[in-house]
Amino acid sequence: MDVNEARDSGPLVDVETRSDEELRALLEELHAEEQEVSCRRRVLHGKIDILRAELVRRLTAQYEELLEQELTTVRSTLELVRMQATTLLDKVDVA
Repeated sequence: MDVNEARDSGPLVDVETRSDEELRALLEELHAEEQEVSCRRRVLHGKIDILRAELVRRLTAQYEELLEQELTTVRSTLELVRMQATTLLDKVDVA
């Protein structure tokens, strides 16, 4: 019985009929497969982490750009208010 048969056959229902050597061999094969799956999982998680980090970086950059635009608008508005206030104060002083 090889690892593909074990994987495809579902639960190991006939373990009692297998020899010790067959069970040890199957155990080794399954351990090796588990190591491969574990390695693949770690690689996939690494790729997922990289993609998430890139999305966060992009969203942060977009947010910072929008924030800078809003800040520029607020500064312009404040400058206009300051200029209007100065004009009004000058008119009051003249009168």
